[in-house]
Amino acid sequence: MEKPAGRREWLGLAVLVLPTLLVAMDMTSLFLALPQLSADLGASSTEQLWITDSYGFVVAGFVITMGTLGDRIGRRRLLLAGGGAFGLLSIVAAFSTGPVMLIVVRAALGVAGATLMPSTLALITNMFRDEKQRGKAISIWATCQFAGGAAGPVFAGFLLQHFSWSSVFLVAVPAVAVLLVAGPVLLPEFRAPSSGRLDLPGVALSLAAVLLIVFGLKQLSTGSPVLPVAAIAAGTLLGAVFARRQLTTASPLLDLRLFRNRPFTAVLVALVFAGVAMAGVGLLVTQYLQSVLGHSPLVSALLFAPMGLGVAAGTTAAPALTRFVTPATAIAAGLAVSAAGSLLLAVTDGLVPVVVGITVLTLGTGPLFALGIGLVVGSVPPERAGSAASMADTGNYLGGSLGMALIGLTAAAVYHGVFPAGTTLAVDVTRPELAGQAKDAFTTALNVTGVIAAVLFAGLALLVTTMRRATAVVPEPVMAE
Repeated sequence: MEKPAGRREWLGLAVLVLPTLLVAMDMTSLFLALPQLSADLGASSTEQLWITDSYGFVVAGFVITMGTLGDRIGRRRLLLAGGGAFGLLSIVAAFSTGPVMLIVVRAALGVAGATLMPSTLALITNMFRDEKQRGKAISIWATCQFAGGAAGPVFAGFLLQHFSWSSVFLVAVPAVAVLLVAGPVLLPEFRAPSSGRLDLPGVALSLAAVLLIVFGLKQLSTGSPVLPVAAIAAGTLLGAVFARRQLTTASPLLDLRLFRNRPFTAVLVALVFAGVAMAGVGLLVTQYLQSVLGHSPLVSALLFAPMGLGVAAGTTAAPALTRFVTPATAIAAGLAVSAAGSLLLAVTDGLVPVVVGITVLTLGTGPLFALGIGLVVGSVPPERAGSAASMADTGNYLGGSLGMALIGLTAAAVYHGVFPAGTTLAVDVTRPELAGQAKDAFTTALNVTGVIAAVLFAGLALLVTTMRRATAVVPEPVMAE
């Protein structure tokens, strides 16, 4: 029987959700600030793209390395170092004097941000050894992550009404200060006692593979497919080399043998494809709110907030479901609910049905993110928790990028198939006689996206129902606190 967590652990959890909120808000809050900072810094359209994307690219590329590095040098040490760097770099970003400087600083912020997510999740796993308490703690962590993502644009809109674009970056500083002061007192240190050297060739291979794949996916919808497809192919090849190395090296970054565990594999697959569906729906709905319904970016952010709040509500309620059903059943039932929400988007249009649809869709994903992530990190020995957490985070990032690219391309094809008048996905308001047709075409694209999401969620629900209790993991040397 594992010792229950006490007051110190729950206070430590309150500290750990701060970096979770920071990363989630930083991913979404910059979109509203982009027009203002671009005008101030004189950023071109290409530079604007890199200002927004450089952070996410680097986070996705480094999260595997950082999860494993925390296992080796200590998760608290890595968290505090990454948090301190995040705070300092946020100040530098706030006072950037040109677009190139901001792009470089955003990329550096991505390196710091990559230390935060796997470190927080791994520490939660080690602090809460009781299965029920761990489930509740991870649900709180996931709730803060998605609530932060939903609140990011809204909070940014409030700041931009009263302050300059620099405030979007400076808001991270107080949270980092609390982490640095309270972290050493409330957070224990965990590290693997005999983990071997860091696999530097593996680091290079994983970084190159993930960056190339994410870059290719993000660029698929921007023009000629030649370069993106080549990048994806090269990234996939390097990924295969990385996987082969991990199965043969004495000190792997990732223990790929974990994929023999059926629940582990099923949840990771579900995290990837749920990310595909959610990112694709999010892309179409945000454009629908602005281009078809004509709302401003700030109003659209407020109307879109239920998507993040739905996940937050679902993750909060997930632990209570396990009193009545198994985690696998709760996850599968939630994904079925998400499929039903997607069908609302498939058969209707208008503000209320769309908002209800995205709320139901994301509410159903709550058990996957709360219980599924707990299953992933709970399937490994404590000293491997950072590595397992990095797998879950990487799956999320790849799923989101894949959804933005593939569903975005599909929606564009549907739009131009219905309305091949040489317009883009944005409604062509310069030709009023065509505006109604263009809006109908975009609504059709949204409906098709709902069908795709419904099929994905239904398929994932069937996949998760095949889960069986994980086979025992061979224990490794017990870690000293």
